[in-house]
Amino acid sequence: MKLSFRRATAPARTTSSPAVLAGPILEATSTIRVGAGAVLLPNHSPLVVAEQFGVLAGLYPGRVDLGLGRAPAGSGETAVRIGDPRRLDFGDALNELREYFAGGSGGVRAIPEPAIPPELWMVGSSAGGAAYAGRSGLPYVYAHAIVGGGAPEALDAYRRAFRPSPQLPEPYACVAVIVAAADTDERAHRLAASFVFGQILMRTVDPGTVLPTEEETAAHTFTPQEERFLRERIDPQFVGFPDRIAPRLAELLRQTRADELFVLTQVPDHGARIRSYELLAKIVSSL
Repeated sequence: MKLSFRRATAPARTTSSPAVLAGPILEATSTIRVGAGAVLLPNHSPLVVAEQFGVLAGLYPGRVDLGLGRAPAGSGETAVRIGDPRRLDFGDALNELREYFAGGSGGVRAIPEPAIPPELWMVGSSAGGAAYAGRSGLPYVYAHAIVGGGAPEALDAYRRAFRPSPQLPEPYACVAVIVAAADTDERAHRLAASFVFGQILMRTVDPGTVLPTEEETAAHTFTPQEERFLRERIDPQFVGFPDRIAPRLAELLRQTRADELFVLTQVPDHGARIRSYELLAKIVSSL
């Protein structure tokens, strides 16, 4: 059966250019930190990244974060079209980027040079990447939202490998999770299923498909393979009524000793998204 869904006018994937989107968000806010989670550095020129985030840091000092990922993304065709900056080893690219924010690299300066550079982070989903962040003296975010189950080992590897840097004298580790909280378990799982169904559609039908509604998701008959994908994506995350989420979230924070919790709630109904954050705030305040 061929699936047909709405072409995205407001796609589920918000942007492919975090530096561009961060600007309007910073302009519309006054206290929160805003950044990228993450710029996949193998796909970009360190100089260009330094210039983009240097502009943001100059305009909004002390509020700009620059999350970096080690993994490349996209196809070989994509690499050709972006000029294949993957020729640089990640470590060399990271060092070059840091040098730009410290005054220049190899006689080249990134303009502007903000008085308060963006805060660099590393984002990843493996113990190896976590250890790399530790050796680099950077704060680290484990992407539990992508790979559930490995956070305790990754954050332990990060802390064991950590070496102090001018940016960070002590390890600082965070966990990023998916949360879909609602007043009933049934509603929460419907919302989460819509998010995962959107991922299925972006992989199989059209990467520009708009996030499906609860009704569209409920009308779809999932194949066994899709059902497995649904369970693999939802079960490790935090979906349900607050009383069900709270003990699991508390256990994750106990196991990881995370300094911060990052939360993604990408559900199709804006009111339900706000309600999820309201319920989550109550959960966290009670932990």
